[in-house]
Amino acid sequence: MTQIFAHRGYSALFAENTMSAFIAAEKANADGLELDVQLTKDGEVVVIHDEKVDRTTSGSGFVKDYTFNELRKLNANKKSAKIEPIPSLIQVLEWMQSNQLVCNIELKNNLFPYEGMEEKVIQLVRNYNLMDRIILSSFNHYSIVLCYRIAPEIETAPLFNERIYMPWVYAQSIRAKGIHPKLATITDDIIDGAIKNGIAVRPYTVNKDNDISRLLKINCTALITDDPVKAIKIKQQFEKRP
Repeated sequence: MTQIFAHRGYSALFAENTMSAFIAAEKANADGLELDVQLTKDGEVVVIHDEKVDRTTSGSGFVKDYTFNELRKLNANKKSAKIEPIPSLIQVLEWMQSNQLVCNIELKNNLFPYEGMEEKVIQLVRNYNLMDRIILSSFNHYSIVLCYRIAPEIETAPLFNERIYMPWVYAQSIRAKGIHPKLATITDDIIDGAIKNGIAVRPYTVNKDNDISRLLKINCTALITDDPVKAIKIKQQFEKRP
């Protein structure tokens, strides 16, 4: 049955990529999380989507120009009165010891190819023995190949927002076990073809009721959504059908 991944946590209701959003997704019984990582000026792996901090925090400028301690002083919660820092990946992985969630870590290294990011992320995943619960994805497919070469035991999945012919062939050529396509670019036939060829399909970002129902109907591997509560409710209704 289709898994529900919370996009940047339960981001429909909580500030994206914060511990509050991740904890809320777990409480909603999501199967997994999707989050984004970048590197600080002093090489710490932090959880934030944009290359700039302006949209989601109280600060301004590029993530790469902040030290970890400087970054932690910013408020990453603009959705409520609660002040909340940008999480480190270590903080998330430590918390994952208390649950069984799968976590899709997106490496945000397409604009800035952070040197050593792949090695740092993989070492942390190995430190916490979470290799079988992590999926590494990126729009930078060179990075995906490097991740596979460093850690073939960790699943990789290229992200793409364009139509690719027989994407399972491409995925197999770079040793990826999944693909994470933009929802608008993927058809039922492509999803079916990929799954039949052993490639998991997890489209993003799936928020409309009819899109959720469509993916459930064809038993897509997973869907990545801002609102896991809604998706799970639709899934439960779907499972009750005769």
